Amino acid sequence: MAAQGNNPFKVILGSASATRRQILKEMGYDFTIMTADIDEKSIRKENPEDLVMALAEAKAEAIISRLPYNGYEEHEVPTLLITADQVVVHGGSIREKPSGREEAREFIKGYSGGLACTVGSVLVTNLKTGIRRGGWDKAEVYFHEIPEEVIDSLIEDGGVLYVAGGLMVEHPLTSPFVNSVVGSIDSVMGLPKFLTEKLIREVL
Repeated sequence: MAAQGNNPFKVILGSASATRRQILKEMGYDFTIMTADIDEKSIRKENPEDLVMALAEAKAEAIISRLPYNGYEEHEVPTLLITADQVVVHGGSIREKPSGREEAREFIKGYSGGLACTVGSVLVTNLKTGIRRGGWDKAEVYFHEIPEEVIDSLIEDGGVLYVAGGLMVEHPLTSPFVNSVVGSIDSVMGLPKFLTEKLIREVL
């Protein structure tokens, strides 16, 4: 795991999300991946901002507990651990990953002709110094009517079963029915670039 380009640090992405990997690559970072494997349902908060922050913290703690502690030498470059979480808020209720195909279908039908809000957290931990900074970001996605056959195809494809609220705005089947996005598309996809960069600067 080499330090990236001119960046005097290494990065671990604590997420299995393909979109987060893609966004972090777009940001110009080399990184390794570790997943947390926590029981997300055991962590409950009433408001979405508190929930996504608590989940990002729990993921960070789970990953740190599995790392071999090597007591960083003064001359070593720091390693930054980036963890994140996201939920979708629709009709006042918090939506996480669908429990199955039927719930995914119900979620997507609910967005048709309407609005979905994403609330996502980013937490950056400097493993050398222990300094940790986190924050959350929101975005709104407005949809045209989504035809039944498109919803069927999305369920058949299966990707929607593994993302918060079954929401995949970047999917070629979904994107034609996105009317507008208020906020950044990378935030909707699970890793807001501006927030991630800000937190990286704060922990260094």
